[in-house]
Amino acid sequence: MRIGIIGGTFNPIHYGHLFIASEAKQSFDLDRVIFVPCHQPPHKGDSELAGGDDRYRMVLLAVESNPDFVVSSAELDRGGKSYSIETVDEFQEKYGADSRIYFIIGMDSLNELSTWKDIKKLVGKCRFIVAVRPNWERERSPWDEVCHLMEIPGLEISSTDIRNRVKSGRSIKYLLPEVVEEYIYDHRLYKKETSTL
Repeated sequence: MRIGIIGGTFNPIHYGHLFIASEAKQSFDLDRVIFVPCHQPPHKGDSELAGGDDRYRMVLLAVESNPDFVVSSAELDRGGKSYSIETVDEFQEKYGADSRIYFIIGMDSLNELSTWKDIKKLVGKCRFIVAVRPNWERERSPWDEVCHLMEIPGLEISSTDIRNRVKSGRSIKYLLPEVVEEYIYDHRLYKKETSTL
C-alpha cells in the first residue's frame, strides 16, 4: 500500500491543502492520503491556534466527499509536541512493513528538514513529496535523494490570511470548502475577543 501523509495545523484547512493532497495522490499513485492535524507544532507557536477538536472536525468536513482522503487524530491523541517520526512509526505499524509512506510537504518545510526530530531515522522510513511553485529556484538540499518534487500552480491561499479576513469581517468564500466556512462562523472561530469592561 502506498500511503501519503499530509500534516499541519490546518488552522483552518483550505483549498491549497486539498489541491496539494489531490495532486500527490494522482501523481504518485497513492492508495490514500491521510490528513493529520497536529496537536502542537514543534517549530512555531501559534497564539491563534483553534482547539484540536475544532481543527479535526474542519478537516473531516473538508475531505468527506473524497473516499481517497482520510483523517487521523493520532497526533491530537498523543498530545504534546507533534513529531513526524512518531506519526510515521505509528502508521508503519498500522499498515505493515510492506507499505510505502510518502510525507507531503511544502518548500518551507523542506528548508527546515534538518531541524526535524530524528530526521536521519525518518528519511530511512519514508520519502517526501515536495510541492513547489512554477519557476521556483531551489538550493541543493542534503535530503534531495529522498525528495520527489511536484510542481503545482501558485495558489496564494494561506490559513493566516483566512484568519485575518475573519477577524476583519472580510469574505473567505472560495478560499476553503463551504462546509468549513460555515463551521468557522457557526463556532465563532478566529473572531477578535471583545472587551466586556
